[in-house]
Amino acid sequence: MSSLPNMHDAEPIPEEARAEIDRLLQSGDLFRYTAPEESPVALLEREFAALLGSKYALAVSSCSAALFLSLKALGLPRDARVMIPGFTFAAVPSAIIHADCVPVLCEVGENYRIDLGDFEAKLDRVQAVIISHMRGHTSDMDAIMALCDARGIPVIEDAAHSLGTVWGGRNIGTIGKIGCFSFQSYKLVNAGEGGILVTDDADVVAQAVILSGAYEHNWKKHMARGDNRSDLQEAFARWQNRLPLYNLRMSNLSAAVIRPQLSRIEQRVRDGRRNHDFVASRINESPWIEVPAKLGPEERAPDSLQFNLVGMDRDEMRAFAEASDAMGVKVQVFGLSTDNARAFWNWQFLPEIPELPRTRAMLECACDTRLPARLTLEDCADVANVLISAAEAVMSARLAYGT
Repeated sequence: MSSLPNMHDAEPIPEEARAEIDRLLQSGDLFRYTAPEESPVALLEREFAALLGSKYALAVSSCSAALFLSLKALGLPRDARVMIPGFTFAAVPSAIIHADCVPVLCEVGENYRIDLGDFEAKLDRVQAVIISHMRGHTSDMDAIMALCDARGIPVIEDAAHSLGTVWGGRNIGTIGKIGCFSFQSYKLVNAGEGGILVTDDADVVAQAVILSGAYEHNWKKHMARGDNRSDLQEAFARWQNRLPLYNLRMSNLSAAVIRPQLSRIEQRVRDGRRNHDFVASRINESPWIEVPAKLGPEERAPDSLQFNLVGMDRDEMRAFAEASDAMGVKVQVFGLSTDNARAFWNWQFLPEIPELPRTRAMLECACDTRLPARLTLEDCADVANVLISAAEAVMSARLAYGT
């Protein structure tokens, strides 16, 4: 077995970014509103909107900030109930709490996707929905949108893990009213921190821009030269001085790091999907490992691998993770890792933590490991061999002792 690369290193920043970073550092021009026009952040917003096929984009300090601003821009009343899947990152319910709303959790199945029966049963008691495409696993967006549209319930897509994923020919993040993406280091595009939201709704983006910290008339710098979209101008004028400023802006330096990576997304998606499918097919041959199949309309953009352990008790699952780690592949079992931020019972800041037995059962056997797009197929074969060997070592011990 060859030596595995460090799979937890983030994607390196492209050489093309260096000149712009140096220019910004020499000028000190890091604030997006200092430039009279065409700041790096403004250019990023236009380029990202064009990439996704959306009318508008707003770059901010994080995906959590994008989710928070999305909720505020929807004009939800205090204590509005917002449904989320029980399998997501703690930042998502935190954004809801920050927006003075109440998280409502629905069940998630063994395939990491929303349990549509539980979702529909709770839908009439909520005012908005955030769909987390957690770790890039897309729930049935056709069914979800039909249920929400019939009730007039707005949908926000938490696409932090899903840049480049397509559902039925449409880019994830553009199906709901608002889509939110992350540029944190372990995402497809690495800026260390950062986020962006996209929407086709002029009123929503105008509110989000002002809420993000466009004081006085700096919202004008969110419009390209010669941009005469009257609906957007009217929306900005309507909300001028009527909204608080939360100062969640992105800096020019972050935008300079991000922009050269946009042209690399397509290749990273292809390589990530190749790596994921290669390893998934190999480890699915083990009787103790199962990788849930994708849904039909979904074309994923994975940079990590999730799988369920089958036929193991809790001690054996922990032993599997330890054996895998010792062989060079770090694995976490979501529900057995101490204080894991993706296990809903650890979100003790919630007003109430519901019983979600199906989600809990999934999390207690679901494993997660990074699988960066930069790995070669030889690297991927080594990863698969480690996972299979770790499972065999643990279960062979059981057979040897007759337990």
